[in-house]
Amino acid sequence: MKRWIPFLKSTPSVAVVRLQGAIASGGRGSLSDRSTAPLLERAFRKGKHAAVALEINSPGGSPVQSSLIGSRIRRLSEETGIPVFAFVEDVAASGGYWLASAADEIIVDDSSILGSIGVISAGFGAHVFLQRQGIERRVHTAGKSKSMLDPFKPENKDDVARLDRLLEQLHENFIAHVKSRRDGKLADNPDLFTGEVWIGRHAVDQGLADSVGHLKPVMKARFGKKVRFRRYEQKKPLMPRLGLSMARGALAEIEERAEFARFGL
Repeated sequence: MKRWIPFLKSTPSVAVVRLQGAIASGGRGSLSDRSTAPLLERAFRKGKHAAVALEINSPGGSPVQSSLIGSRIRRLSEETGIPVFAFVEDVAASGGYWLASAADEIIVDDSSILGSIGVISAGFGAHVFLQRQGIERRVHTAGKSKSMLDPFKPENKDDVARLDRLLEQLHENFIAHVKSRRDGKLADNPDLFTGEVWIGRHAVDQGLADSVGHLKPVMKARFGKKVRFRRYEQKKPLMPRLGLSMARGALAEIEERAEFARFGL
């Protein structure tokens, strides 16, 4: 009732948005601009929160989806005047760090993993296996660059050179984003943009994070002990309707675990 009485201050509140998992354009449970947009819109626009706190636990993924989510966070923050705090749990690496750097401040646990500011492309080659099985691969294209890095054909040096150029351009975009968001905070360390990672306080020393702490104590220190928390997170379906959906979900889970495993998690 107090909040409706004129001239009395209402208890401040913090919107908490959980960003958990690999970043991809689709897939059950993955982070994408489409899946996170409703959460972020409500967190910034529903009521007048003192701040938005992002709980981040992501090994990265799609550069485009990372950029779209990060841009939405910045746009909403600027439009509403609400500050953003990122609280890193196990990992904010690669695209996960892109999301964290969209915040005004980054707070980490002593054992959080941050960084991996780089771009990766992974695949496989199965042409030898096909030859052994007597299987012939037939591909017809219009345009010499249309069939690039076909996993069923021997690796082509021109394709690799073309991929390297693409990865370099994406890497430059990532570096530019981090430098713009962490301007004046980053250490003068040539290893910052090599894909290297840092832990907890060492990440703070490198300027990749601002401090060590946890969500509730930090927010209570900033906005008072009576601050309220309102949570926003993706809802997962209780049961897939089709066996195909279940299989896709299992594959997505395996891929996500592989992404986390890159950081020993």
